[in-house]
Amino acid sequence: MKEEKEREVARLREMQEKAADRQSEIDALRAKRAFEEGERQARAKEIAERERRVQQAADLENARRRQFLERESMLATQAKVERDDFLRIIERQKAEEQKERELEEEKKRQLRNHADVVRAQISKNQQLTEQQRLDYLEEGKKVRQKLEEDRQKLEAIKQQKLNNIAELGIEKKYQYELAKKKIV
Repeated sequence: MKEEKEREVARLREMQEKAADRQSEIDALRAKRAFEEGERQARAKEIAERERRVQQAADLENARRRQFLERESMLATQAKVERDDFLRIIERQKAEEQKERELEEEKKRQLRNHADVVRAQISKNQQLTEQQRLDYLEEGKKVRQKLEEDRQKLEAIKQQKLNNIAELGIEKKYQYELAKKKIV
């Protein structure tokens, strides 16, 4: 019995050891699985972190590229606006210069026209003055001629009167007075 008890105790011990070994294997397996799960989770976390960093880097690069493109677009738009403003200012200046040239040309044309009118007026006045002087001289000539004709008529009348007086027999002394009269 003692032996049997010892065998029973040994068997129980052996069973207990087996159960302990089995439990130890189960615990080891669980620990291994937990460790592997932890490793997997760590790797998954590491991969997720790496992917997150890659995504962040890609997002940052996209944001930089978009910002660069927006800045380039803004600068191009601003340059176009400035160029358009510059061209508009140049066109306005050209138009103003053209207008000034046209006004200057118009002023010169008006001055030339005025000078031509003044010269024509001076020429006309000179011609008129010359004509008036010639007319005056001609009139003077006509007046002198008329006076001469009148004097000759008066001289003829005087001579006729002297002849009439002589025919009438009036003394010579009275004839002399009449003959002495100068007709001017």
